[in-house]
Amino acid sequence: QVRLVESGGGLVQAGGSLRLSCAASGRSLSSYAMGWFRQAPGKEREFVAAISWGSGNTYYTDFVKGRVTISRVNAKNTVYLQMNSLKPEDTAVYYCAATDLGGRYYYRDAYGYWGQGTQVTVSS
Repeated sequence: QVRLVESGGGLVQAGGSLRLSCAASGRSLSSYAMGWFRQAPGKEREFVAAISWGSGNTYYTDFVKGRVTISRVNAKNTVYLQMNSLKPEDTAVYYCAATDLGGRYYYRDAYGYWGQGTQVTVSS
């Protein structure tokens, strides 16, 4: 069993930055791919970024490319999401997730473990 806890969300002005963290317990994350998703009010949860467990390859959705960086420190069992140049449309609850299924990083149903989410609010 993997337990994920996100932190680092908050209120920021447009153009600002935030770094989200996802700390895992219960099992090492070293054999899991990790993803970040977000869900805005009234919308479905959508993929933001993912990082593979072995090579550390990263994957991003188009609307965050160039503004967001996902990284992981396996020794700390932690995954990060650095978000820069934030926009009001980035406002959402951000969720961390873990999957042991390779290659399906963009798909919500591939992830078996989820955190409780952290709120990110970007003011204009």
